[in-house]
This record gives sequence, C-alpha cells and structure tokens, in this order.
Amino acid sequence: MLASCSEYQRLLKSTDYELKYNRAMEYYKAENYTRAATLFEELIGIYRGSDKAEIITYSYADALYRLKDYMMAAHYYQQLVRTYPASDYAEECQFMTAYCKYKLSPKPRLDQSYTRQSINDFQLFINMYPNSNRIAESTRLMDEMRDKLVYKSYLNAKLYFDLGTYRGNNYLSAVIAAQNSLKEFPDTKYREELSFLILEAKHIQAVKSIEEKQEDRARDAVDEYYSFINEFPESKHLKKAEQIYKESSALIKEEVN
Repeated sequence: MLASCSEYQRLLKSTDYELKYNRAMEYYKAENYTRAATLFEELIGIYRGSDKAEIITYSYADALYRLKDYMMAAHYYQQLVRTYPASDYAEECQFMTAYCKYKLSPKPRLDQSYTRQSINDFQLFINMYPNSNRIAESTRLMDEMRDKLVYKSYLNAKLYFDLGTYRGNNYLSAVIAAQNSLKEFPDTKYREELSFLILEAKHIQAVKSIEEKQEDRARDAVDEYYSFINEFPESKHLKKAEQIYKESSALIKEEVN
C-alpha cells in the first residue's frame, strides 16, 4: 500500500502526460474514482482539442458522478454535449446532466432552483432524443420534480394562511399563491389540498372582513364551496367544507340557494 501511495505521488508530480493518461484510465476502470478524477482534472486541460479530449471529459464527468460530486459532474457532462454534439456519449451525457441536477434537488422547503433546472434539462433530453429508451424514466423524474415544486408552493400558501392577518391580509396572499400553483400544475396530486386551502382562506377573509366587504367575500366563499364539492364530492374535507358553506351563507343578507 505504501509503495502504491509513493508511486501515485510521483505520478502526480510527473510531466509525462501520456503516462498520467494511461494510469488515469486504469484507475477509472478499477473504480478508483478519487485518483482517476484527480488525474483527469489536470489532463482535461492538457489534452483539450486532441483526439483524447472526448474520452477524458466523459471519464472525468463519470468519475465525479460516482464520487457524488453532482454539481461538477453536471458541468462536465454538459460540456461534453456542447463540445461534441455528435459524440457517442452525447445522449447519455445529456440525460446525466439532468439526472445530476435531479440528485441536487433539495427537500421541498428549500430553494428549488436545481429542481427547475432538472425539469428543463429532462425536457431538452426528450426533445433531442425522442426515441431514447430513457424517455419513460425522464418523464417519471420530471413528474416527481413537478410534484416537489407544487408541494413547495403549497407550503408557501400554507405559510401565508398560518400567518393570518399578521402584518396584512395574508389570506389573500395564500389564495393567490395556491391559485398560481394550480394554474401552473393543474394535474398535481396536491390539487385537492390546494383547492381546499383556497376555500378556507376565502371563508376566513369573509368572516374577518369589515362590514362593507363582508357580503361580497362571503359570496365568493360560497362560490368556491360549490366549485370544490363539484370537483371533490367525496373529499376528506367535505364535513369542514359544509360548515364553511353554512357560516359563509349566514353572512349573506339574501338567501343562498
């Protein structure tokens, strides 16, 4: 082991780049990705524009991916696609660019920049390679990322709802946030939760309104109730929705049919 470490240290200091390339490929094939990546990092600049540049870029990107350095792996996968669009590796690298960003996508409560980038890159992959055997997987992962974005928007809307009237009318903000989410992702699995949040927020707005605005807002809540039960007649929120309807109707001067 000591001899191996000593040899590797000499290799790092060497200016024999052909030897470094051969050893880097040996390390890579032996799944010693840490040593391979260290050598590829230097070689990628040395061999730029040569006939070895393509395989070095691919191997470096793949080694970084296997080391779970998804940010840098995505960069080099993407670089290969841009530099060698006709490469035999191009299809795989386009998919892996998107997949690395999928791996970087954090929990819904955090910033979702990588989630959106992943969706865009998967869509680009589908557009570029419509006959790929990875289309179904790409579509599934895109749907997963979209659900994460919807859940993030639901959490934002719920935060506004929970803030209530703290420093303003946060119920209105909750309604707008939930409505925007439904417009962007109409088929989301969170549709029922978002729709009920809108109903509940509109009802509370009506209850807490000043007198001259109360009746109009109550009517809006009643209209929202009808939309909700028409779409979700067996909702788990049905009992509470019925209570909202009764309370909102009581705020309207004329009878609500």
